Amino acid sequence: MGSIWELDFYSRPILDENQKKVWEVLVCESPLDTRTKVDSLFRYAQYCPSTQVNSVWLRTALQEAIDKAGEAPIKIRFFRRQMNNMITKACSDIGIPAQPSRRTLVLNQWLQQRMEQVYPQEPGYQGGVNPSVRLEAPLPQRLPDALEWQQWGFVTLPGSEFADMSEWEIDFGEGFPLELAQVSPETSIPGILIFSPRALPLAGWMSGLDLAWLRFDDSPQGGRLLLETGATESWVLANLKNPQILAEARKFEQAKQKANGVHFIGVQSDPQSESFAGFWLLCEINLS
Repeated sequence: MGSIWELDFYSRPILDENQKKVWEVLVCESPLDTRTKVDSLFRYAQYCPSTQVNSVWLRTALQEAIDKAGEAPIKIRFFRRQMNNMITKACSDIGIPAQPSRRTLVLNQWLQQRMEQVYPQEPGYQGGVNPSVRLEAPLPQRLPDALEWQQWGFVTLPGSEFADMSEWEIDFGEGFPLELAQVSPETSIPGILIFSPRALPLAGWMSGLDLAWLRFDDSPQGGRLLLETGATESWVLANLKNPQILAEARKFEQAKQKANGVHFIGVQSDPQSESFAGFWLLCEINLS
């Protein structure tokens, strides 16, 4: 399998000599395995004058990044929805699929690091609020009938278990090194396991959505377990009304916070299965 890249192309808190915002493209490689060495991941950064902000400039920058990396990625993820048309056009022009995604952990951390340590050192730096990516999100959707399952439950695994994730039998899935989220092997990682006789097509469908994270939406009328995917999509995995399940869901959210947002979702044919049709290590991040 080839590499996957994460991309951001947007203005930075820096003004040029004409008092115009300086733009920048950031490209970094997504870790796909819990054993990935973070320092080995490819990164590329280049400033762009405000007068050249277009898909042609971005395409040229991407080609330069590919030349430096030595190979093109199989797809590029980006979280900034305002830039959808320009990013999609530039990627299409060099033959790489672009995918709106919130699975951009490395990029998000790199951007924060540059906000704190790099941009303030640049001439023309303008401190202030980071450009927001918040847009109105659509209402959570109901799962297609064909993908509903018979059984599911909250579970917890010690962080140390994920060191061998690359050796597990998994049809669809993705991981990342826990150190990326500053999570120690001793930390308890919460998650859910889904059991379905249609485990494989369910996992395949979930894989195509580009999973971002799970979250528990609590309310006085009853809670919902939501699966966030892509750049804005949200799916109702379960409506929760049983007091015991609601308590477990709140514990799940508490454990997720203690694990710096890290959690997981697994799909199996039945509780006795030793393989996974799908298994994803996830991390909820703040993209605002």
